[in-house]
Amino acid sequence: MEFSARQIADILGGTVEGSETTSVNRLSKIEEGEPGTLTFLANLKYASYIYNTGASVAIVNNDFVAEEALPATLTLIRVEDAYGAFAKLLDFYNSYRHQKSGQEPTSFKDDSADVADDVYLGHHVVVSANAKVGSGSKVYSGAYIGERAKIGEGCIIHPGVRILDDCVIGNNCTLHAGAVIGSDGFGFAPDAENNYQKVAQIGNVIIEDHVEIGANTTVDRATLGSTIIRKGVKLDNLIQIAHNVEIGENTVIAAQTGIAGSTRIGKNCMIGGQVGIVGHIRIADGVKIAAQSGLSASVLNEGEIVQGSPALGIRAFKMSYIGFKNLPKIDRRLSDLEKKVDGITDNNTSAE
Repeated sequence: MEFSARQIADILGGTVEGSETTSVNRLSKIEEGEPGTLTFLANLKYASYIYNTGASVAIVNNDFVAEEALPATLTLIRVEDAYGAFAKLLDFYNSYRHQKSGQEPTSFKDDSADVADDVYLGHHVVVSANAKVGSGSKVYSGAYIGERAKIGEGCIIHPGVRILDDCVIGNNCTLHAGAVIGSDGFGFAPDAENNYQKVAQIGNVIIEDHVEIGANTTVDRATLGSTIIRKGVKLDNLIQIAHNVEIGENTVIAAQTGIAGSTRIGKNCMIGGQVGIVGHIRIADGVKIAAQSGLSASVLNEGEIVQGSPALGIRAFKMSYIGFKNLPKIDRRLSDLEKKVDGITDNNTSAE
């Protein structure tokens, strides 16, 4: 895909300084610019790179003033907010590249499935019996849609995603490559001989609108009822969400976090990477959990910040950490005191 400087300026509401016909077909960092690429300068920390960038077009703020000669091959597009304009352009580009519809010849759609006419089904996609895919959704190569599963409108289902039987995906959701929605929850019951018998997992997963789920993240189906991911949640890569968990609206969770069964997480929470959360607890709205923390109990105060394993309130954690960091010094002082006490005792014994 190629765009001219004039076309890009029209999209962004900017003005062109240089050749309007200069064309680009890729994006680049300003320090790594090459001919045929578009870049941007928003942070003046990187301003020095614009004077020798190889990029063909650069988006800059209206108030940018060059302190030396710019490359003769560089065309500028001036806008009110270069960073915001570049973000808008990225969104436009992302939407443009997903403008696909129709069914690739190697895909399979069961006769009972309800797939809107403008849906795209990539190579080797499987849409099972009584499944539904809403208007404008794109399902890319190798994805599997289980029986009675429902996908809303405007969704992007990346390659290799598995949406298993009876699971529900809302509108405008994005599921990245390898995500698994609706695998069995980890349910086993020991018998008298301590052999583990599988407990059937007959619930489903419900994902509401505007949710994004990262690559290779798994969301287990409920034992009974539903595992629920509420509107606007953003999940990073490699996250494990166990059965019957509920995650509140607009909560964001970073990579490698694991959440055990039946835990309820409030809305607007922020959870760092590699956090471990035990099952059957509650986390209030607006809670922030620092990376690599371990939660073994509920956090019931809205907006609380916790850190550590087991997690403590952030103030208590910092005070405890100061003590922990000083343990070697405390140990040396204690050893010195013990030697002094032993010396005093020995002197007293000798005097007697």
